[in-house]
Amino acid sequence: QVQLVESGGGSVQSGGSLRLSCAASGNSYYYYTMAWFRQAPGKEREGLALIAFSTYTKYAESVNGRFTVSRDNAGNTMYLQMNSLKREDTAMYYCAADAPGRLELDANTFKYWGQGTQVTVSS
Repeated sequence: QVQLVESGGGSVQSGGSLRLSCAASGNSYYYYTMAWFRQAPGKEREGLALIAFSTYTKYAESVNGRFTVSRDNAGNTMYLQMNSLKREDTAMYYCAADAPGRLELDANTFKYWGQGTQVTVSS
């Protein structure tokens, strides 16, 4: 019912910036809430930022003040602007989506997932 495609990952030096995009298609009811997660090798998937339609946002403490989540006017594309990147931000970044009501950065509550885009930060 929903397809999610991430883009924008790559390699960047510590202190640099990247902007990730997640293009959603399908039944828009099921991407009312969208979120960014990441997973580094050997670690659990970590919730980073959530946006419900274009109004409510929530951030993990680890990225608050450095990362900004947003959506385009149509609500079909979500972005993650990442500034002041650190080596520990290196991970596979995933976009997730689901119907209204998801207000927490809990991977278990999101049904739809993209394939991920790799972000590598070097010193």
